[in-house]
Amino acid sequence: MREVFLETDRLVLRRFTDTDCDNLVRLDSDPAVMRFLTGVPTPRSVIEHEVLPTILRDYQRGPAGRFAAVERSTGAFVGWLSLRPPEDGSVADVELGYRLAASAWGRGYATEGARALIRKGFTELGVGRVWAQTMAVNIASRRVLEKSGLTYVRTFHPQFDDPLPGTEHGEVEYELTRAEWA
Repeated sequence: MREVFLETDRLVLRRFTDTDCDNLVRLDSDPAVMRFLTGVPTPRSVIEHEVLPTILRDYQRGPAGRFAAVERSTGAFVGWLSLRPPEDGSVADVELGYRLAASAWGRGYATEGARALIRKGFTELGVGRVWAQTMAVNIASRRVLEKSGLTYVRTFHPQFDDPLPGTEHGEVEYELTRAEWA
């Protein structure tokens, strides 16, 4: 298998490669997956020329980043999880993220992968704080954040030119510091 970042009981999180374009296109083409993100599929050209190059470039900035989630039992790509660093590549504050195929929902993969990333971030990478945000109406994502140990910080209301349904309820931010985790 390609470069493994970490393994859990049921998942392998590995670095993306330039051969993962089709995996990302399939993931971002599902309207259910994109419902709380953009509401529309991500065009292949955007994945090829922006999304995947950004993921690969982040690996050069430091140890954190976005990792392909592969089911251990089948080898199937089920999505991605991330500890996304800021532009400078530092790991003091990293953003927890996840995007899984609808076929993987409800199986605990997001929580399992997020907990493993958080543990590695705090114990091996020197992360000081993990934070995340989602739409307030995205109850499933909020549940993953809470099960992963993050706590609610605030609700805020960014302005969007073409808001998704539910935007009027705002975005929520969650966080977990290394001291709280320990």
